[in-house]
Amino acid sequence: MKPPAPYLPAATPALSQADQEALTDLYVRGTPANTLRAYERDLLYVTAWKTARFGSALDWPESEPIALAFILDHARDLNDAPETDVARETAELLIAQGLRKSLSCPAPSTLDRRIASLLAFHRMKNLASPFEAPQVKQARAKARRAAARPPAPKSQHPITRDVLEQLLATCHSTRRDGRDRALLMLGWASGGRRRSEITGLMRVDVSLKEFDESGVVWLSLLETKTTQKGETPRLVLKGRAAQALVHWIEVGGIEDGPLFRPVSKADRVLKRRLSPDAIYQIVKHRLKQAGLPEDFASPHGLRSGFLTQAALDGAPIQAAMRLSLHRSLAQAQKYYDDVDIAENPATDLLG
Repeated sequence: MKPPAPYLPAATPALSQADQEALTDLYVRGTPANTLRAYERDLLYVTAWKTARFGSALDWPESEPIALAFILDHARDLNDAPETDVARETAELLIAQGLRKSLSCPAPSTLDRRIASLLAFHRMKNLASPFEAPQVKQARAKARRAAARPPAPKSQHPITRDVLEQLLATCHSTRRDGRDRALLMLGWASGGRRRSEITGLMRVDVSLKEFDESGVVWLSLLETKTTQKGETPRLVLKGRAAQALVHWIEVGGIEDGPLFRPVSKADRVLKRRLSPDAIYQIVKHRLKQAGLPEDFASPHGLRSGFLTQAALDGAPIQAAMRLSLHRSLAQAQKYYDDVDIAENPATDLLG
């Protein structure tokens, strides 16, 4: 039997073997797949960092000096550090292993995420975390402020309606065109879906019962980044987006299984699901076909574009959030703020 991942609950003498296995299974089932993958990446990085820095594996619980060293090593730019600086030597080893990109100071959000993962690992094992110690918490807060920078947008530009129309104009009559048209329209019109949400859709998640009568298609997402299994409200597609999805289902012969699938060079629909990276490649390809730079936007531009367009059209933010499933009003509000300030008459006072 494959041993449980190191971040899962440690064996507890008070529990029987069956109960321990049930607890481990509960953690796996109760944690979103994307979060589990992030945990694994962070654990790999931190383990490699400690091995390179101290020549030893992680301890459970980890010590406060190690936690403090981790923060200090990731709270400064190491490009100007002496070549004999231990933090720089460690970073160079991680770069050689493909675990770190450069000697530059990592983004505060990256450090926060890795620390959050380590905190979660300790909680899962019912252990006190060194990152809760007063000195370590203070160092973390200072590091966050010292390295503060404007957040980089996930997509260089939002894919607003006019940009989306340019992408759709490149989709013609092949099955691949039909798939891409449906994928782009669903990803945008259903509230700006994330890549994992699009690729996770199954045929059974799409209800066509009302399509013939009212032109409406209902979508049932299993879970999203902000909602849990069984708690995600149904989403709706109307008009051209609904028609494009129904057309794809028909020409793709999608009777069950994954909704969006690879299409071969011979225009044959395969059985496996698209990968999230395939969504990136599709957006990149359609941008190029439309005469736009390939880096003009990323798949997240579907999400930011939907909210930006909702703001431009004067749609109430609550209505847009009902589809985007943003949990934080502040997160959604920033798209509305960008539009509001551009349209603010006070910006034209100088003429």
